[in-house]
Amino acid sequence: MPLSLTEEQTRGLNLEYVSSSRLTWVYIERPTQAEVDFLARHFPQFHSLNLDDVLSRVQRPKIDEYEDHLFLVLHFPVFHKEARITAPSEVDIFVGEDYMVTIHCNGDLKPLSSFFKACQASEEMRRNYLEHSSGYLLYQVLDRLVNYCFPILGKITENIERVEGLTLAQPTVETVREISFIRRDLISFRRVIRPQLAVAELLERGDYPLLRAEEEIYFGDIADHLRKINDGLEDAREMLDILYDTSNWLTSHRIQEIMRFLTIIMALLTPATVLASIYGMNIPLPGGVDKGSPLVLIVLLLIMFSVAAGLLYFFRRRGWL
Repeated sequence: MPLSLTEEQTRGLNLEYVSSSRLTWVYIERPTQAEVDFLARHFPQFHSLNLDDVLSRVQRPKIDEYEDHLFLVLHFPVFHKEARITAPSEVDIFVGEDYMVTIHCNGDLKPLSSFFKACQASEEMRRNYLEHSSGYLLYQVLDRLVNYCFPILGKITENIERVEGLTLAQPTVETVREISFIRRDLISFRRVIRPQLAVAELLERGDYPLLRAEEEIYFGDIADHLRKINDGLEDAREMLDILYDTSNWLTSHRIQEIMRFLTIIMALLTPATVLASIYGMNIPLPGGVDKGSPLVLIVLLLIMFSVAAGLLYFFRRRGWL
């Protein structure tokens, strides 16, 4: 028989439940010490360290096996629009023969909360998902959470395509800034997804008594989806690296073109500048206001050409020319 709970027992707690003739699903959102104490009283088989993990926010994804239940710690991505970054949201799951307890630590995973609400509200949903084994219900929860990752991956891909167009059109500082934002988001997403692969592969390959043989193909499907997401993130990372290098090259090329243009202008102005500099001296020169000897002009030109020749020789010796 599944676990029997009453409204009186759960009153005042961030806890809801839904039951069928075969399973009870306990759903906790944003757990506090009160919810952990409730679990300790009604599920004495839960290890105290696992209950401590429920309140901890520094856990890595894992799966712990016990004689009559499994304990899973999983992270799934949630995109924060204000910060423009994907952050991990933790879900802790206890799975027994006739129950499943999900602890939704941040309350921001809509697929999980909406699935539970649907099972609460619909008799058909309870019949479809709670009249099977606990392993099947676990698969349904994980499948929805993993599929929730694809739209986030799609958004990253769209952003990369948009930035690709901006990069090829006219690279600017803002374009490089956009690439940096997307790269940061991509790195954060990868940090969430990669550890989940190990847990999914354990569920796929592991011989857990609670997860019947026919469920293995379902967990294999989840592992395949995570691999696909991971491959998509790798492709996106490579594309971003290419865009970053392309943006740097185009920016460098643009700077070189600007410098080339300025150099041409300087070359055109050089004769006039030299002439103005010479006749701006307080020395009588031929053709000036105070007419002087041509010898003075010749000496000045020899000094200037000697300095230029010395610098040219120095640059060649240094290998700069």
